[in-house]
Amino acid sequence: MRQVAIITGASDGIGAELARQMARQDGAKLALVLAARSADKLEQVAEQCRQAGAQVLVRPTDVGQEDACRGLIADTVARFGRIDTLVNNAGMSAHALLEDVADMAWYEQLMRINLWGSAWCAHAALPHLKASRGRIVVVSSLAGLVGIPGRTAYSATKFAMTGFFEALRIEMLPHGVSVTLTYPGVVATEIRYRGLNAKGEVAGKSGLDERGAMSIEECARLIRVGAEKRQREVVMSAKGKLARWLKLIAPGLVDKLALAALNQDVHNPH
Repeated sequence: MRQVAIITGASDGIGAELARQMARQDGAKLALVLAARSADKLEQVAEQCRQAGAQVLVRPTDVGQEDACRGLIADTVARFGRIDTLVNNAGMSAHALLEDVADMAWYEQLMRINLWGSAWCAHAALPHLKASRGRIVVVSSLAGLVGIPGRTAYSATKFAMTGFFEALRIEMLPHGVSVTLTYPGVVATEIRYRGLNAKGEVAGKSGLDERGAMSIEECARLIRVGAEKRQREVVMSAKGKLARWLKLIAPGLVDKLALAALNQDVHNPH
């Protein structure tokens, strides 16, 4: 029987690479359900996965819509009869100082995509994951562990994801369902160019220090291995692990370092 894995945000970037890696590794033992808004891009990724031996269902999905999330789970079960892994990867980035934001409506939309999209998918999938003693994998961000200046909206969504899924992890302990939270830092994906600016419009530029960005391949590998081992969490970079410890023992220093990085970014815009 094939293991059934759903990956949201699977049309490019981390989600697409994760799908390809899972297909190459498990091939004939795997059924993948690929979800994102772009059907054309999903089909390209699906074909690559099929060539590696995986069965693939392409399911165009806007995770910012509850009906779409619940429909994704229902269609997966209708097609394959089970769910073993749910990867909540779909998300949107944003970079803006709060004082530059006139209308915060797009903050709410960002929360719908990043938090609620993951929560709706998880809620709908829960009975099936309990039946298979399956896995939930959450792609968060270092901005979900440490507040990042210029990321009030994005950090809020990622901190919310961390709280939601840490609580769910404990609820699922008696049922054998694992919850793995992953925290990438700067990764060489297109999400950083599609992030929103202070007006809630696509910025078209990163706003991040790109030096030392992790490759998509390495990021996807760490997520895949973390999920296989049912790790509680995967903090991917040395900088991320250091920031997490410094936040506990020297929080004021973390604030100063973050502010210095912000000032450098303001004076040397990308």
